[in-house]
Amino acid sequence: MNRSLSLSQARRVAVAAQGLHKVRPATPVTLGAVGRTFARLELIQIDSVNVLSRAQYLPIFSRLGPYAPELLDRLAVRHPRQAVEYWAHEASLVRSEHFGDLVPWQRRKWIGSLKTLDEDGKVLAEQILDLLDTSHAMTSREISTELGHQHVKVNDAWGWNWSVVKRALEALFAEGLIGTEGRNSAFERRYTSLHKVFPKGIPATTSDGRTGMERLLVAAARAHGVGSAHCLADYFRLPLRQSAVVLEELAERSILERAKIAGINETYYLLPDTKIPRKAAGRALLGPFDSMVFNRRRLENLFGFTYRLEIYTPSAKRVYGYYVLPFLLGERLVARVDLKADRSSGRLLVRGSFAEPGAPGDTAVELAAELLLMAKWLGLNEVVVSQHGNLAAALEFSLSSPETGQKPQVKAISHVD
Repeated sequence: MNRSLSLSQARRVAVAAQGLHKVRPATPVTLGAVGRTFARLELIQIDSVNVLSRAQYLPIFSRLGPYAPELLDRLAVRHPRQAVEYWAHEASLVRSEHFGDLVPWQRRKWIGSLKTLDEDGKVLAEQILDLLDTSHAMTSREISTELGHQHVKVNDAWGWNWSVVKRALEALFAEGLIGTEGRNSAFERRYTSLHKVFPKGIPATTSDGRTGMERLLVAAARAHGVGSAHCLADYFRLPLRQSAVVLEELAERSILERAKIAGINETYYLLPDTKIPRKAAGRALLGPFDSMVFNRRRLENLFGFTYRLEIYTPSAKRVYGYYVLPFLLGERLVARVDLKADRSSGRLLVRGSFAEPGAPGDTAVELAAELLLMAKWLGLNEVVVSQHGNLAAALEFSLSSPETGQKPQVKAISHVD
């Protein structure tokens, strides 16, 4: 049996599944709260871009408000590990229970597996395994020094500028044979032996990967609330054709339920006990790598929101800007802003602000409050608005109102890459 959902119902289910449907709690954010939010998302994508904040820290802020980023880091280093780094939706922190299920699928996909190494590379990989077995977590540079290798970068057919040690490390990492213990301040992985990550053994591992795919797709459905095969496969970057078959079988076994959404000619899936919230009352700025905006086709179908990451687009050809965050208000994506943290001057730069067609009248007021909250979290003293975009004037006025307690400087700001 199929469930029938209106577009509004589907949006509310999606927003609630991602923990974005309620007003944030006013209490201080604890490690437990961060852990529960992370578990709800199933994974958080990692990215080195730091124009605003490291990408992995933004999703927790979006859902809980100002918090200490080291709380998220602790999930990936304390025992038992709640989070481990591995390939999923690109490089990601994933729930530890998913690691064993991901390995059979990700090791086929990522370049640099052990079979691509020559004999010298395979000998080096064995040396690395022996070293990590008896040492503390180390970066590629530290391992190079320990093994007596120069950390010389080599260009090769993969297109990566890696040293021979880094190449062997990434092959071992892709194969799921070593793990990490966080990253250092330079964003370098700190590699460690897998038995130190999982002292009691790797959870939920299967030989053929099929059962693991089922578990991953159910987890993706839980994180989505409601999603198509395209959405759910994309969450952990599983092969679409095989995922579509497995999803249909899960529906036949009543582990998942099919859903039809008004106006969308595509089958969606959800968990049978999924409840439809009566309303969505939250608001959030969503980072470009937030799981809420992973799947661009989903955003267009459910929210009527066209979103493209323009970091790699030449500045003259960008439509909205370099690091653009969608703004969620209730169940709708109502605006977007191009942001930069100017840490040297203590300012949050709004380099462009754009309202979506039909955005509600309080969009600028709500966005102003969210920007001030983000500035506070980032340790910045002022929000500065560029006169670029159809929302700029209203946003500047809202920030200048007595309620905000701020009178920001308004001037044209060039887009800085």
